[in-house]
Amino acid sequence: MATDPEATIAVVVILGICAVGVYRFVLRVMEAPLGADPWSGDTGAAVHQEEAIPLCHHCLTRQEHNGWFCPECGATVGPYSNYMPYIYIFAQGEILRAGVTERVRRSWYITTGFVLLSLGMFAIAAPIYWFFLFKNLRTQDARAGALPEEA
Repeated sequence: MATDPEATIAVVVILGICAVGVYRFVLRVMEAPLGADPWSGDTGAAVHQEEAIPLCHHCLTRQEHNGWFCPECGATVGPYSNYMPYIYIFAQGEILRAGVTERVRRSWYITTGFVLLSLGMFAIAAPIYWFFLFKNLRTQDARAGALPEEA
């Protein structure tokens, strides 16, 4: 089965154009100016001090130990826990659990992230997770609608 030389040339030209486009995009991103620093100079210096003690991102408890989990709430808090092959699974579980049990900011971007992450983690059982996710989001909407009437 011989290929047409014109088709081969067309594919090579299209791939070349795409490669140049990607290269120019990368250059543009690399040369873009940095955004404003959200921290003041004092805050940035305080965070990077030797004696600074990290906090749990979930319950704000001081983490004065070298463990991977918060002793107060069980959240993954180690400095490299998202890079460890076994520990990062707990961080992903924490994210997915937050989608169905906690109050989550409602946006299409976050909802799409929950749907795609659960699809990758659960595959066939993902619709069960989606049921509880959308039930939680609907409950949040109902609570948000009820708050102004009660006040």
